Amino acid sequence: MADTISARSGRLGQLLRRPEAGIFLGLITVYIIFAVLGGEKFIGPSGWSSWLNVAAEVGIIALPVSLLMIAGYLDISVGAVVPASSLAVALISNHFGMPIVVGIAGGLAVGLLVGFVNGLLVTRTSVPSLIITIGTMFGTMGLALGLTVWIKGSTGVFLVADPVTKLIFGEALGGMFRVGIFWWLAIAAAFYYLLHVSPWGNGVFAMGGDRESARNAGIPTDRLTIQLYMLSGLASAFVGVLQIIANSNAQVAAGSTFIFNSIMCVAIGGVALTGGAGSVLGVVLGTIIFSVVTQGVFYSGLDTNLVSIVIGAMFLLAVLTNDSFRNFIQIFFSKSK
Repeated sequence: MADTISARSGRLGQLLRRPEAGIFLGLITVYIIFAVLGGEKFIGPSGWSSWLNVAAEVGIIALPVSLLMIAGYLDISVGAVVPASSLAVALISNHFGMPIVVGIAGGLAVGLLVGFVNGLLVTRTSVPSLIITIGTMFGTMGLALGLTVWIKGSTGVFLVADPVTKLIFGEALGGMFRVGIFWWLAIAAAFYYLLHVSPWGNGVFAMGGDRESARNAGIPTDRLTIQLYMLSGLASAFVGVLQIIANSNAQVAAGSTFIFNSIMCVAIGGVALTGGAGSVLGVVLGTIIFSVVTQGVFYSGLDTNLVSIVIGAMFLLAVLTNDSFRNFIQIFFSKSK
């Protein structure tokens, strides 16, 4: 009997020591608070659809951003890639009259190109990734604005997609749940495999721990860095595609909120800001927490200005307590043996 209890205690301790444990408990706490404040509307289909729709868009971007942060890098350019991709799709398929599939391919190509430039500059120079991606962000914004005004004479472009494309990328099931939610879950599963199952993920963690040691161990760090940035650009561009198909309108300044929102989700999700540690599941949970809070404030009837205060406090709390929670669990179960 004692051995059985000890074994169960060991398994429970091992589970709670996982980085996602504290994040999951935080999610339950946050949801209960806003379920009480928001009432039936928040816990009903409209409430779930509101935060899931938000989580899907920011979550698709947060996933590759988390891999970059685990590897020790940052990507600020995501905020420019989202609208640039939307504008590319609209210009190619609306203004130039090309098939929608060509427009989507063009929009995704924008993200891949920006990601490639980011990765190339990071690996070929000694300039910090933060500075490089700020530069490419403003460069991409400027190009998107200049080309759109030159071609269309305005800062926005409209596009009405065909029913099939709308069904795949922009349909709201039941009038509430956008298909982007399913794309997000599928992409999260793919990233889980890449980071936690495939040997490719070992290189990401190794780079975040010590880049020079990873290079000396035979990991192609430069190639891996470029791949990570191209993944980030591709994911951001895909969100741009989802937005233009769903909303039928692309604006140059539509993606700025994704910059810090994605980093916020990654930090809340337990990824170490110094690199070398993190998990896809934690990022997914962190994204849900972020979305529940942003939408929960609205449903609870609180002052919407509180969103920034609550999110900022949550960010600081997550950074300060992620390691503390694991250390507490480690000590607690060590003493209970």
